[in-house]
Amino acid sequence: MTAPSLNPELLAVTDRIKARSRDSRRAYLAKIEKARRQGPHRGSLSCSNLAHGFAACGAGEKQDLSGEVKPNVAIVSAYNDMLSAHQPLQFYPDLIREAVEEAGGVAQFAGGVPAMCDGVTQGQPGMDLSLFSRDVIALSATVALSHNMFDAALYLGVCDKIVPGLLIAALTFGQLPAIFISAGPMTSGLPNEEKAQIRQAYARGEIDRQELLEAESQSYHSPGTCTFYGTANSNQLLLEFMGLHLPGTTFFNPGTAMREAAVRAAAQRVTQLSDLGSDYRPIGQVVDEKAIVNALVALMATGGSTNHTLHWIAVAEAAGIRITWQDMADISRLVPLLVRVYPNGTADVNHLDAAGGIPFLMRELRDAGLLHSDVLTVQGERDAGLAAYGQEARLDGKNLRWQAAGDRSHDSAVLRGVADPFQPSGGLTLLTGNLGQSVIKTSAIKPEHQRIEAPARLFHSQQAFLDAFARGELHRDFVAVLRFQGPCAIGMPELHQLTPSLSVLQNLGFQVALVTDGRMSGASGKVPAAIHLTPEATDSASPLARVRDGDLIRLDAPAGLLEVVVPDLMDRAPEPFDPQDQHEGMGRELFGLFRRAVGPADQGASVFR
Repeated sequence: MTAPSLNPELLAVTDRIKARSRDSRRAYLAKIEKARRQGPHRGSLSCSNLAHGFAACGAGEKQDLSGEVKPNVAIVSAYNDMLSAHQPLQFYPDLIREAVEEAGGVAQFAGGVPAMCDGVTQGQPGMDLSLFSRDVIALSATVALSHNMFDAALYLGVCDKIVPGLLIAALTFGQLPAIFISAGPMTSGLPNEEKAQIRQAYARGEIDRQELLEAESQSYHSPGTCTFYGTANSNQLLLEFMGLHLPGTTFFNPGTAMREAAVRAAAQRVTQLSDLGSDYRPIGQVVDEKAIVNALVALMATGGSTNHTLHWIAVAEAAGIRITWQDMADISRLVPLLVRVYPNGTADVNHLDAAGGIPFLMRELRDAGLLHSDVLTVQGERDAGLAAYGQEARLDGKNLRWQAAGDRSHDSAVLRGVADPFQPSGGLTLLTGNLGQSVIKTSAIKPEHQRIEAPARLFHSQQAFLDAFARGELHRDFVAVLRFQGPCAIGMPELHQLTPSLSVLQNLGFQVALVTDGRMSGASGKVPAAIHLTPEATDSASPLARVRDGDLIRLDAPAGLLEVVVPDLMDRAPEPFDPQDQHEGMGRELFGLFRRAVGPADQGASVFR
């Protein structure tokens, strides 16, 4: 089948990314080719090295690994019992070992990586470690793979910083073929609209903590990923659009025959992709400029998490690819919004999957010339590009088979085609002005709330904002300026605790917005929030550090403008940063090196520079 013509503006964005990345991408590909030539060569390891490497294996596996006949597949997992999305991963290694053996290989559990839940740490001291955990995960996975024993890898992870961290590590070992495996979302619980209403009722003081806890427990109720379309589910969708999941398997629920079959199929498939066979597909070649652009298209078409304006810059950099917020904003302008899932709607990802899900989305975008079809993926014929994707996976006995996706959405309130989008653009906008640059997600913001001009009210912590709200001081038009939340200051925590109170004020008819050098969560919603503002307030050149209470702030999302209406702003002395106790407790003492080394938000907020 002839691939549709690519949208010329999307091609132009891709071409400028290629031009910007030419030298760094060339150096990256040379690096992974050198690594391919140098190893793994288990036969060349010293006898002591090799004996340590397979000491715990059975006699047959030791024989297999003593030479270079059978591929050895590394399992790197973010399993722990506390994260609902990761608890099902406990059972995957045994499935994988069995499936890899059937495919003619050996699988070893190479290592585990930490995995923290942002839902647990919201508003708590541990949230200050959340963003840094991405790079810790990358480092941990790198240690797991450093034994030079492996021919391919399976990465087991789901949530916020975990998948980007695993991706950075996988691309650092870009000579190894890799497939990512999810656990899938939990089944649907309390409807999202009802959950949001209960949270706002609690913020207004109308219900007590026990009633709120009961509602939250009905929403987050079982093993599996939280069902709203935040960072975790955005991660999974982007992986499939990059060709790193098996097609159509992303949103299978945990504990089902479909999920088990998907795990087994991924394990067998990655075994076939090693350099010991005839179909070598290293992840460093799969993830190229076109794959990164496809991921960004998917992010914009679905109204995905703003966290990826940080994470995908860092992921791309690990593959020698340089992308910017301007690239993202230009792609967002080209790509229609095709999905309404909470917080952009009331449905959840189970409803999205039932409506046609990723296969429908991929076919629609591809047919509209909004995806690069000529890419390398982990499935299908090598030169088939995305032909193997955009298909639905079905169970055939204990195995998966693939069939053509439906040609229409089964629920137009949740999922639509390119000819009838929810809005003509993806809703992620770059804001610039005399405060610096930031991003805003507008896909859930009503048009009448996308422009605001109001006095600044400054805060240096979420708790200070919540205390002011409780005292009744915020019942007016204002822009909450929450500064000293950036990566260098305290680690750039998410500020999701502000959402219910700001929503209450907006519902009362006040014009409110947020401006911050911190993050919102993947559940950024209906209140305009200019986030990731850079330079952050600790930077000596930061305009944000010079804003004062009462300064007029102008936020105009359609115009891409964020400014403070003060003519002599930079003549003011900057407000000094006082960390108080924010660098101590809950392990924050150990992350001083990260705070000193981290880069700015518009460069991915990464310590790997």
